[in-house]
Amino acid sequence: MAKTGKIELTAYKGSEQDQSVPDGVYDPAIIRTLSDAQLKDLAESLRAETIQAVSRTGGHLGAGLGVVELTVAIHAVFNTPEDRLIWDVGHQCYPHKILTGRRDRIHTLRQGGGLSGFTKRSESIYDPFGAAHSSTSISAGLGMAVARDLRGGDNNVICVIGDGAISAGMAYEAMNNAGALDSRMIVILNDNDMSISPPVGAMSRYLSKLVSSKPYINTREAAKKALSLMPPPLRKAAARAEETARLAMGHGTLFEQMGFYYIGPLDGHNLDHLLPVLRNARDHHTGPVLIHVVTEKGKGYAPAESSADKMHGVAKFDVVTGDQIKSRPKAPGYTKIFATSLIREASKDDRIVGITAAMAPGTGMDLFGQEYPDRMFDVGIAEQHAVTFAAGLAAEGMKPFCAIYSTFLQRAYDQIIHDVCIQNLPVRFAIDRAGLVGADGATHAGAFDIAYLGCLPNMVLMAAADEAELSHMVATAAAYDDGPIAFRYPRGEGTGAEIPEQAVILEIGKGRILYESTGREQNDQEKSVALLSYGTRLCECLAAAEMLEQKGWRVTVADARFAKPLDETLIRDLAKRHSRMITIEEGSIGGFGSLVLNMMNRDGLLAGCRLDTMYLPDIFQDQDSPENQYRQAGLTVEDIVRKIT
Repeated sequence: MAKTGKIELTAYKGSEQDQSVPDGVYDPAIIRTLSDAQLKDLAESLRAETIQAVSRTGGHLGAGLGVVELTVAIHAVFNTPEDRLIWDVGHQCYPHKILTGRRDRIHTLRQGGGLSGFTKRSESIYDPFGAAHSSTSISAGLGMAVARDLRGGDNNVICVIGDGAISAGMAYEAMNNAGALDSRMIVILNDNDMSISPPVGAMSRYLSKLVSSKPYINTREAAKKALSLMPPPLRKAAARAEETARLAMGHGTLFEQMGFYYIGPLDGHNLDHLLPVLRNARDHHTGPVLIHVVTEKGKGYAPAESSADKMHGVAKFDVVTGDQIKSRPKAPGYTKIFATSLIREASKDDRIVGITAAMAPGTGMDLFGQEYPDRMFDVGIAEQHAVTFAAGLAAEGMKPFCAIYSTFLQRAYDQIIHDVCIQNLPVRFAIDRAGLVGADGATHAGAFDIAYLGCLPNMVLMAAADEAELSHMVATAAAYDDGPIAFRYPRGEGTGAEIPEQAVILEIGKGRILYESTGREQNDQEKSVALLSYGTRLCECLAAAEMLEQKGWRVTVADARFAKPLDETLIRDLAKRHSRMITIEEGSIGGFGSLVLNMMNRDGLLAGCRLDTMYLPDIFQDQDSPENQYRQAGLTVEDIVRKIT
């Protein structure tokens, strides 16, 4: 037990004891009254609280543990929320939430009706900008700094961005603009050398070289000692001399060339280093400043420190051992089915290559890379580049599979249109996390890809109803050379469908009928309905068919397989034989149902067959279990039956 003046704190020792920290300490206004020694104690208790909270809810652990001291230091030095603090991505924001009035709700993290796993403007005044996709912080922060200047304000703007996120082009666009505008803002580069996939590319190597450069470190240390001995009037001139010396030695930084004053690298876990530097940046700089801190993801929790991914994303776990409490899956996950199917196709065709954007484990591309390391490319957090890189490969006769989450593929929309579709290049898009995604909430939901791809000329769109269909669609994409083709599949485990040893190449634009009522007159039009599914709601459609038959309906269930091109022959047949038709999809308005409605209206089929469309509601749904989310969305078995009866 450490006792330091006003507060009494218990550091985490590996037990499950409650941490006895007075609630008042978890208020930035009170944190700013603490001594530096007390802040160190607070950091230890904050780390313990973070571990305990995530052990009960699951979530992103390693990133938060890596910024505990940094979080404490920022709130101790800056006058939040008046000073704007923006966390890039938000994986690391749990300690921030505990310190900013949300400690009593941290046990609801990522749960229905609870706290978001990311920063969220509607949740707290301490979250001035919401984020769950990477590399947005500097752009948003610059906008806030310019707004402050235009209003004549004097508050600070602080952006915390990781070394993985800063590799994205948007971050450089923002820094270039910030340097040109010379607005006062502080960017903290959290360099833990560990994004979700290991950081890729020149920036990671550059930072590592910079941190380990002995001449650079010696020069900076000598300059610091010299500065400390000089009277204040000479320090500014000495700082210029120091910069000149570094440039002469060839160690001027890219950030300084872009107009930032660079400070670092610093130990991001040492408050004795962080606090004075943050105070100096707050008090003595008038333009953009970049503070480079080096941290360790998972710091202070042995199971995380020893884990390969630093326990980036975890299920509920035992605090003492770090063992995660995972339910045994009933069936293989869709992501793994995709990976194994792609590996099978690649074994037959050496032109197949895999591409992902810093999400190799999440997309299954890590498995593909283990089999074919020379044919798997992780381009870093750069979805735009990934798509155009794939287009270049396709232009030279290769067969690129670009595996990107639906929500992240949105970031490369112009490249899909300009670099792929207009040139009709055969890029294969494997769209993971299609539909609702549970605890990650609105920012990661794959709601819009059917609508935003369905309007593009030359694009072929498929959706897998189960694991077997996904296997067929991978084979179909591999065989298709006439232009771009995309297939979508959800997060999580499959339905338990038997996966064929040999996948079938599907006929483009052809659906299938799965079920038709028997024992009823085929000309009984009045109570006849066709359920046309696109994607994994097919199971709900089949279950709804049984319930509808019990209510006297004649039911046909069809799997569209393709949203573009539509199986118009199948749709005409269903429309002629049924008085009602319903389309069901796990996507937004403007998607599959809209394409079917347009086709039926064009062909005059609506006069004899009423069409209803079921899709995700026109809102951004908050985090919850997937089951509850689909219930809220009105896409359950009961909702299908209710829609008809």
